[in-house]
Amino acid sequence: MKAKYRVILTDDHTIIRDGIKALLQDEDDIQVIGEAASGEELLFLLPSTPADVVVLDIKMPGMDGFETASQIKNIMPQTQVLALTMMDHEHYILQMMKAGANGYLLKSVGKMELAHAIKMVANGGSYISTEIALNLLHKYCSPTGPGHQGQGKQHTGTELSKRELEVLQLIADGLTNQEIAEKLFTSKRTIETHRQNLLEKTQTKNTASLITYAFSRGILNPQV
Repeated sequence: MKAKYRVILTDDHTIIRDGIKALLQDEDDIQVIGEAASGEELLFLLPSTPADVVVLDIKMPGMDGFETASQIKNIMPQTQVLALTMMDHEHYILQMMKAGANGYLLKSVGKMELAHAIKMVANGGSYISTEIALNLLHKYCSPTGPGHQGQGKQHTGTELSKRELEVLQLIADGLTNQEIAEKLFTSKRTIETHRQNLLEKTQTKNTASLITYAFSRGILNPQV
């Protein structure tokens, strides 16, 4: 029997938790094993109900999502954190990633993307919702955005190779390592090496923060 991804939902609104459960009820490999209405309640629940992924709101009474994510990484480092929020400003995204979140979704997300994001972070990957990625791309690649200020210069602090830039763009487009390898006619292992080099050169810790870093410094080129 296929193992299920164990999920705990944390949101102070019951209707939101019920809605997420309804969206996920047909996913054979995802099981909602618990719910919490606050960060404090979640931290009390986790030791006795270990989960693969915590779907976590940011704005909650008492302990907010930033502090909760940080606490989870201290006491249950094997549990992955997926933020699900209405807060779409890059400041919150970066703050949440620094707190230890592996993914960031808006509450406008659809069922398929939600399920995909849960599975991605459960398997150690990172995920930023398509809507956020597109918003960042539009912002930083607009004529008045940071991506066009000092255009022609690379703001990485270290040079990226042409191939690394190609891989970075394809990562931002949402392709997997295998899909990138096929597109660039190389091996999956080579792409994994490029991805690791990108993380090291930009001093970011996961794919989500790498993409945000690249957009914020105008490294990625606009797709026209």
